[in-house]
Amino acid sequence: MSTYRFFQIDAFAERAMAGGPAAVMPMEAFLADDVMLAIAAENNLAETAYIVAKGPGVWDLRWFTPALEVPLCGHATLASAHALYSHLGYDGPEIGFDTKSGRLSVKRLADGRLEMDFPAQPPRDVPMPEGLADALGATPQRVVAGPYLMAIFATPDEVRALKPDLVRVNEISGGATGGRGNLICAAPGASEGFDVVSRFFAPGSGIPEDPATGSAHCIIAPYFSALLGKPELACFQAYPGRGAHITTRLEGDRVKLIGRARTVIAGQFFA
Repeated sequence: MSTYRFFQIDAFAERAMAGGPAAVMPMEAFLADDVMLAIAAENNLAETAYIVAKGPGVWDLRWFTPALEVPLCGHATLASAHALYSHLGYDGPEIGFDTKSGRLSVKRLADGRLEMDFPAQPPRDVPMPEGLADALGATPQRVVAGPYLMAIFATPDEVRALKPDLVRVNEISGGATGGRGNLICAAPGASEGFDVVSRFFAPGSGIPEDPATGSAHCIIAPYFSALLGKPELACFQAYPGRGAHITTRLEGDRVKLIGRARTVIAGQFFA
């Protein structure tokens, strides 16, 4: 039996038990894919992040849901940086993560928040997919697509009230994007004191609803920055009972994703 360090960290969280929980497990080398998937399934969180030291200030990083490996994950990247700064003795100005989506960097700001640098993914207009309104129980004003489909609503109340048929969402979103059947639902959030309020349904990744999704904000940021005429946005992901605070700042073809993280569990994993 092997023993690994384990941290459960709430990312994009202004308090403990908010934001999105992720497991972070530092290792000397990556385990076999089936073992890392089994550990992620055991953790039963939206993502488990595995980090392996590569060189000064640089780590290899991979992310697994309970069902599969994903190519990009924001909240588990933020959680990994928090683990390095808060528990693993790193104190450099910036962290580099080498991933299947390229080099991602994270730095600690003067106010204690962490700032990630991710690729922006501007969406394109697409026709309203047949059956989407029925699957959501509400009709969006507009639908756009990047790696994920995004349905735009008029108000945050509409987004909060959604009770989608996730089987149909998976089929419709996957068919519209040619990728996994995941769906962002978002609205301008001025009525709640935010620029954007969103939810993220990810049945195509084995997650009914994700509490905090950095990769979704790589699509949200360019769309709503153009719509609202603001390069920096205060975003709120309205997962019931939790809620994630994500600040985005669009800089050319990159987007900064900024937030706080809180450790809620630290211990050992026996496998």
